Amino acid sequence: MTKELMMGNDAIGRGLIEAGCQVAAAYPGTPSTEILQSIINRKDQAKSPLHVEWSVNEKIAFEVALAASYTGKRSVAVMKQVGLNVAADPFMRTAYLGVKGGMLTVVADDPGPHSSQNEQDTRLFCLQGRVPVIDPASPAEAKALIEPAYQLSEQYEMNIVLRPTTRVCHSRQSVELEAPVTLDRKSTFEPDTGRWCATPAFLPAIHKNLNAKLEQIAKEADWQPRFAKGDGRRPKTALIASGIAYANLVDLLDELGLTGTIDLYQVVLVYPLNPDFINHLRDTYESILILEETYPVLEMQLAHPGAHGKQSGALPKEGELSPDRLYTALTNFLGLEAEEIAPPAGKGQRPSLCPGCPHRTAFYSIKKCFPDGIFPSDIGCYTLGMNLAAVHTVHCMGACISQGAGFYQSYKQDGGEIPTVVVTIGDSTFFHAGIPALINAVFQDARIIVVILDNATTAMTGGQPVPHMGIAAGGRETKAIAIEPLVQACGVDFIESCDPYDQDRFENLLKNADAHTRKEDGGVAVLISRHGCLMDPAVRKSQDRPAVTISDECIGCGQCVEEFECPALSMDEGNDIARVDTDRCHGCGTCIAICPVEAIIEEDK
Repeated sequence: MTKELMMGNDAIGRGLIEAGCQVAAAYPGTPSTEILQSIINRKDQAKSPLHVEWSVNEKIAFEVALAASYTGKRSVAVMKQVGLNVAADPFMRTAYLGVKGGMLTVVADDPGPHSSQNEQDTRLFCLQGRVPVIDPASPAEAKALIEPAYQLSEQYEMNIVLRPTTRVCHSRQSVELEAPVTLDRKSTFEPDTGRWCATPAFLPAIHKNLNAKLEQIAKEADWQPRFAKGDGRRPKTALIASGIAYANLVDLLDELGLTGTIDLYQVVLVYPLNPDFINHLRDTYESILILEETYPVLEMQLAHPGAHGKQSGALPKEGELSPDRLYTALTNFLGLEAEEIAPPAGKGQRPSLCPGCPHRTAFYSIKKCFPDGIFPSDIGCYTLGMNLAAVHTVHCMGACISQGAGFYQSYKQDGGEIPTVVVTIGDSTFFHAGIPALINAVFQDARIIVVILDNATTAMTGGQPVPHMGIAAGGRETKAIAIEPLVQACGVDFIESCDPYDQDRFENLLKNADAHTRKEDGGVAVLISRHGCLMDPAVRKSQDRPAVTISDECIGCGQCVEEFECPALSMDEGNDIARVDTDRCHGCGTCIAICPVEAIIEEDK
């Protein structure tokens, strides 16, 4: 048997290929991003034709995968936990109508959270949506569960959720490789209007059928909690765990010399739980410790009178269930003397935009032109514009334009001076969720400036392709969807584009955009800030700009460090002047214009 050291997301990607998945669609978002990239990298290992796409948002990814399953093919939609919010509409409906070919929705949760606007629990989402959800404890287990999950999906014609968390997605483990299956399925869609087009009259019967399926799934023998019997030293006491909490618990029990001394259950299918299992725990144990991330999904279903968990206060109600937290909960539960745990180290330097990032210059110019403006922004690396005081709100994908319109309408009601509202949104986010919001802003006559930060990639998640570049998943060329015609079709009359490195022109366009919003016959103004991401080596290579240096004119005011915040600039505390880190500087030259005494100059070659 061949083994390979894999990151969890890579293991999941390989597992999907091994199980014969033929249509895979995703929108990137940490911690799920590398799953689809793994499928792209391993596409030649598939035994059947395989379509892979970076969809423009999670709703579309889900619907593409869903339609493929209607034809009998195995499919997958991949997203992070907040992406499920975007896909919620078709996701909830699919629980009722079901699928034909096996369909998985891989939703990577982010307890902590590490890189998300919240730490919602997909298991709870599935509990509400009546969708079975599987909670793997390791990369190897995540991969191993994919084939049986597809079988379960096809047996009951239901979408099944696989829910890895950050620590499963991004940890590494030696994983066994199986030969990819050859399913030889041909697309066959059979119209069934009573099912695929189900109107409210059909839904009560469909809902009843769904409930019956869930009851059957809960009793499937292969999906029952896995039991490791203790030696009897702790009678009527048990540990219940799922996901990465189970893996950490196993390690902790070993470290404490407690392995095999207490009854232990791993719950893989966390919803629906078998009523017999629930009754067994109530009849057998007086006290149980329930370990799970992030919400008390198991605890609520078990409703055990002797439960210790999140609801009882034995575990924190937020954040990761880290090994330290697990240690505290376990030792308290078992009445063991616990060693004192050292507090976590202090936080390091705050994150900032990369040296030479074009967004930095755009944000600096926005703040300079409109010091009293309101600046809604969005999800992406450009969220770090908050460090330059040019980002005031960050809510969810696409919300910045709608919020900008809301700010305008609220101030307009007062009849006085309306502050300039400058919205910033990335190019990928604009395609994802910005277009409907822009149409609404135009239609409702919200006089705002929308700056589309076009760096030609989905930068925050690793450089996935964006529609206007004409490159699809895996590097395949496709038709480019230009931004300007889309903006014009949304009804915008003022459309300009500019490289933010050209600060004078960029600032003039910002002022012109503001004037347009205030004209009697004006409206929404859109300025496209266009410069490639410097994480792309080709962009860096194309920039023929000299390096910069600090002259003797520097007065040590710190404006270049504190307000412009380029990581290549710092203060020399010994001499109280600015200095340039030549190893980090990309020679963009944008810092030259921001020095009040013109002490930042091009290096003399």
